[in-house]
Amino acid sequence: MKEKPSYYAIIPAEVRYAKDLTPNAKLLYAEITALSQKENFCWASNKYFSELYDVSPITISRWISILVDKGFIIRKITYKKGTKQIDKRNLQLNQWGINDNEKRSINNIVKDNNTSNNNTSNNKLFKKPSVNDVELYCIERDNKIDAISFVNFYESKGWMVGKNKMKDWRACVRTWEIRDKNKKTYAPKTMSKIDMQLNEYLKGKEYL
Repeated sequence: MKEKPSYYAIIPAEVRYAKDLTPNAKLLYAEITALSQKENFCWASNKYFSELYDVSPITISRWISILVDKGFIIRKITYKKGTKQIDKRNLQLNQWGINDNEKRSINNIVKDNNTSNNNTSNNKLFKKPSVNDVELYCIERDNKIDAISFVNFYESKGWMVGKNKMKDWRACVRTWEIRDKNKKTYAPKTMSKIDMQLNEYLKGKEYL
């Protein structure tokens, strides 16, 4: 059965900027997302893709193998009962929430992207960072935030912000950054008030 692709295709940043992935493999990944709008997996055969891109089925097989090896897709094969003859082969999107338990369709993801005010941080479904990810971002911003404390805090919260699931950890880092700056801003004022009271007290002592 020939699948009809949707209008939209998606290439997450992790795929788009993968240096060890060929441009054609990235294009094939996008095509797989377009064919995965209903059930989050694609039934299209190598022959279908080879005719679509005017290359040999062997070339398509090579592109698919690269995507599988890099962990961007999962290749699942079912065999005819009692034989080693392939019955069906499907390709499943592997990361960034596209293949999660909610089974959200590609169209829903596109809808989310179009209503996020062009904020690229919100366009990607959340993937929790490692301590190293946070540390590198904090070094880049020179904000002196302790990456381990940040990760441990949100890990204990299940990566929730209030009652909502975190969408952008970098935005949370920037919030911590503002919070720390506010603490530094208010602290001198508090100390200044104490110093003033102390000075008034000492002045009074001089006349005793």
